[in-house]
Amino acid sequence: MGVGDVSKRILLGRKLRSSQLGETLLPKRIALPVFASDALSSVAYAPDEIFIMLAVAGASAYAWSWKIGLAVAVVMLTVVASYRQTVHAYPSGGGDYEVATVNLGRTAGITVGSALLVDYVLTVAVSISSASQYAAGAIPALIGHEATAACVAVALLAALNLRGVRESGTLFAVPTYLFMVAILGMCAYGLMRLLAGDLPDAESAQLQIQPQEGWEGPLNQVALFFLLARAFSSGCAALTGVEAISNGVPAFRRPKSRNAATTLLLLALIAISMMMSVIVLANQMSIRYVDPHDIDRLQTAAGDALPEGYEQHPVISQIAAGVFDHFPPGFYFVVTVTGVILVLAANTAFNGFPVLGSILAQDGLAPRSLGSRGDRLAYSNGIVFLAVMSMLLIWAFDAETTKLIQLYIVGVFVSFNLSQLGMIRHWTRHLKTERDPAVRRRMMRSRAINTFGLGLTAVVLVIVLITKFLAGAWITIIAMGFFFLVMQGIAKHYDRVELELAADEQDKVMPTRVHAIVLTSKLHKPTLRALAFAKATRPNALEAIYVSIDPVATAKLMEEWDERHIDIPLKVLHSPYREVTRPIVQYAQEIRKSNPRGVVAVYIPEYVVGRWWEQLLHNQTALRLKGRLLFAPGVMVISVPYQLRSSRIALEREEALEGRVHAGDLRRGRVDSKRNPNER
Repeated sequence: MGVGDVSKRILLGRKLRSSQLGETLLPKRIALPVFASDALSSVAYAPDEIFIMLAVAGASAYAWSWKIGLAVAVVMLTVVASYRQTVHAYPSGGGDYEVATVNLGRTAGITVGSALLVDYVLTVAVSISSASQYAAGAIPALIGHEATAACVAVALLAALNLRGVRESGTLFAVPTYLFMVAILGMCAYGLMRLLAGDLPDAESAQLQIQPQEGWEGPLNQVALFFLLARAFSSGCAALTGVEAISNGVPAFRRPKSRNAATTLLLLALIAISMMMSVIVLANQMSIRYVDPHDIDRLQTAAGDALPEGYEQHPVISQIAAGVFDHFPPGFYFVVTVTGVILVLAANTAFNGFPVLGSILAQDGLAPRSLGSRGDRLAYSNGIVFLAVMSMLLIWAFDAETTKLIQLYIVGVFVSFNLSQLGMIRHWTRHLKTERDPAVRRRMMRSRAINTFGLGLTAVVLVIVLITKFLAGAWITIIAMGFFFLVMQGIAKHYDRVELELAADEQDKVMPTRVHAIVLTSKLHKPTLRALAFAKATRPNALEAIYVSIDPVATAKLMEEWDERHIDIPLKVLHSPYREVTRPIVQYAQEIRKSNPRGVVAVYIPEYVVGRWWEQLLHNQTALRLKGRLLFAPGVMVISVPYQLRSSRIALEREEALEGRVHAGDLRRGRVDSKRNPNER
């Protein structure tokens, strides 16, 4: 086992057999934090976004905040109810993509797939960037290095997920549950103090908000509608991550569909309770909150400018400071777990994206490597791809959440709409053949839910596009179009290759002649083994090839060849420019040209070494030569390995490690209880 393998085992842990896939499935208590952390974490910024949008018209517009919160809650309940129908009808984990593909066609499926891919990348970028901003506020040394800190966090999160979905889920479950306890506990205690009449005002309650230019005075109906639409579209950030459960159904324990539907319902109830409680408390405590980049609009009660260096704390932070004004540990607990959950929110994407990528790969819309499970039975390539794309986005936007948040939501509502339309067609198609009255009633109820969901999410999508397009949503649309074209290109490539590789009768025709050549650099054991192996294959013609770049070395080789009485002819190719690869490739092509129906078999002796640094010292010419010969039609390349002593040492070391008894092996039944632990 080399250095790379040892490092990989330390990072990822012990390999898991394919038969152990069932051990990685999630119970509901673990699946909830794994797939719902993104939607739950939106409580940390969705209320803030609502208040920021309403503050455009001054603090008086805050009276609409709880109504907007209720509207967002209605949309969330509708979407969750619709997805509960989806997980029962399509439990394979394709989610919106599978629904759209089966019922609306491949183009609609690719559109949904591209939208979800963009949304998952944005989920990681937004969540981690927001967490890096929190960290920079607490650790001054990180100021100016938020993007670097965010990229490091993404890399660590990817490494944890590479250990497997169950292991990462168990690790992330505790912080997610602590966040629920912190927010719900804070809100419950705050509401108790409100009923008791001793709920204090927030730290910003005495401040005034200066309306933006053009928003002063009473608003007409058009302006008010546009203001509320902007606030509503920003609050809909609370719906991101809801679709992850429908994409992750295969990760649940049996019964998969029922467990996923129950988790969806729990997610909706918890998220709505948390969001509405935060909004109500924020209003009761008279919080004043504006865009952090427009802090000058906040003024003192006397209308004076705020002191220089004034820091505006997030809504949850202000609520916690007021509710726990006599209990500082409560405040620090809420703020700490809120910062942690923003990092863990990206874990939803790290569980949903790889599954979606594997399904797209199976359908030929993504590289097939995305469909391969790694050592820990996770879709490792998908995890790595998501991490790289997220880090590029974070670096491009310098981890500024206010810029990234404008790109959010568009993709997920595109998938919502196409999914609801697909489910309506699904139920309509099945109603044509179903005769059982009870089943028909159930199908009609499900179709009604999906129809209402389509109408509502279509309205939301229009609002989001109108209010966010110029603010940055156009970038998301371009990114979706890019992924759409890439997936179509991949699909066309795979289809073209499949047609090209289809077997026909001509493939049974045997070559008329096999001309074998053995590459020779020295007359040593690897060369003699290659000569013997080539001779044993009984080709029509066999010769050894040597490229002469040094007359002295060439003469010495020819002399030794004659002394050993080798019965295979040696052909010397002279290379005046000291090239090795080109003369061999040209010679092989000339042989092939002289006999188009024959093949040329090139035997290349190679050293097998046991240490990574030894590979840098050997086989470089062979690698370059093979790379060139692979493009030559009718030329077959055969590697003839010769194991050096270091390869045997490495093999013995690996066998010793594999034979070692590890802690817990006896309990898991991987070793005989009567076996001597020292035996190998």
